[in-house]
Amino acid sequence: MIDLAVIDLVGAASQPVEQVFATLDSRLAGLTSAESTQRLATFGPNVLIEHRATAISVLVRQLRNPLLILLAGAAIVSGGTGDPTDAIIIGLILGLSVGLGFTNEYRSEHAAMMLHSSVHHQTVAWRDGARKTVDVADLVPSDVVELSVGSIVSADLRLVETTRLECDEAVLTGESAAAAKSATAVAADTAALDLASCAFMGTIVHQGTATGVAVATGTATAFGKIAAGLSERPTHTAFQVGLKSFSKLLVVVAGALTTSVFVINIALSRPLLDVLLFSLAIAIGITPQLLPAIVSVSLATGARRLARSHMLVKRLVTIEDLGNIAVLFTDKTGTLTEGKIAFDRSIDADNHDAPHVFLLGMLCNESTMTPDGPVGGNGLDQALFLAPNAPALLAAPDGPTSYRRIGILPFDHDRQLASVIVVGPGATQLLITKGAPEVVLAQCRDTPLTAVTTLAALFADGARTIAIATRGLIVIAVPHPDH
Repeated sequence: MIDLAVIDLVGAASQPVEQVFATLDSRLAGLTSAESTQRLATFGPNVLIEHRATAISVLVRQLRNPLLILLAGAAIVSGGTGDPTDAIIIGLILGLSVGLGFTNEYRSEHAAMMLHSSVHHQTVAWRDGARKTVDVADLVPSDVVELSVGSIVSADLRLVETTRLECDEAVLTGESAAAAKSATAVAADTAALDLASCAFMGTIVHQGTATGVAVATGTATAFGKIAAGLSERPTHTAFQVGLKSFSKLLVVVAGALTTSVFVINIALSRPLLDVLLFSLAIAIGITPQLLPAIVSVSLATGARRLARSHMLVKRLVTIEDLGNIAVLFTDKTGTLTEGKIAFDRSIDADNHDAPHVFLLGMLCNESTMTPDGPVGGNGLDQALFLAPNAPALLAAPDGPTSYRRIGILPFDHDRQLASVIVVGPGATQLLITKGAPEVVLAQCRDTPLTAVTTLAALFADGARTIAIATRGLIVIAVPHPDH
């Protein structure tokens, strides 16, 4: 079993890849299922914060109110001085206020927790000698992970192989320019966030592809240490600040007035019990006992109305701030979706169905088909393998399996293109380029006018469109000088 105390990310970054694999007891083919299970039990899940809704925390939040504390004190004193009626009435008001707030907020937090637990992030890792899609939470130190354009790095990785890799590390460093990466070891005195041979958790792959071995996961990562140092306690809303200030003012006024009355009456030699009851009556009289209940009922009513419009209110006090909003920004649909892309159809420049275009799209693809489904690549690449006609094409003798890829230039956001060179039947070589339609057309000669018309119609329909272009390659045999 590995001991992560003997290696950290800075140490791994300055060591050769072979030594890092030996220290982490790993290999390029990845861990076995048994090894990953054992290390998951040892190091824990690869998560930063576990979202939990506990009744105690919600209840404490409801009771943390100076006005409620004042009323509770008044109820206790009333009951202790032989006035159970006032004590019961104040107690019922307190119970109603706290109960309404607790019920609504606990229900909302539990719903938010269930919603969060239903969202799963996945990454591509090598397990049992094969590329597999695994849940990010199940990633463990020593796992071998693959990265591609758009991937969010799921752990602190020591890079093993890279192809023009650049990562956006603004979340850690604040730098807007992407950082170039390589598998070459760096100097031992390199700063922790300047490690060119490492990819950090939470950063985004801007360009290229890479393979890396996980050195740290969860809160042991650079990103995790920052997240763990941040307070989870939400800030007070303007409504809470105003209500708390008003409650403190009432407490101060009630305390000062009650004390003054008590001292004056004692100085006038009045009976102690009468003075105490009189002072208590003044304190209760100036305290708005129904204020907490009215606030809770009003906010709970707002939460129920929003719930009928399918809006989840996690904290009741935020409703008042919502009512003060003058301009609300949201996304273009305002809905939650699965975030999955589905293949619709493949067409030629004349807007006619074209099966050969679908074949080219599968060849110019960064995904790999496995028995468990497509692995790697982006959502567009995987959508082609999940298309209804994909199984038949994969089984066809002249399908993608009859071609051999000999070169690839992965997609990047600057070129907005991905390119591959394949060798097809008859040893013919073909260059296939796939990417943004306007960029692909700009690289083509003699573009048909119908292609522009077809694209305009697709864009008008809101379709997400990818263009594909090909070019035949001429293989020139250069004779050896000795022949």
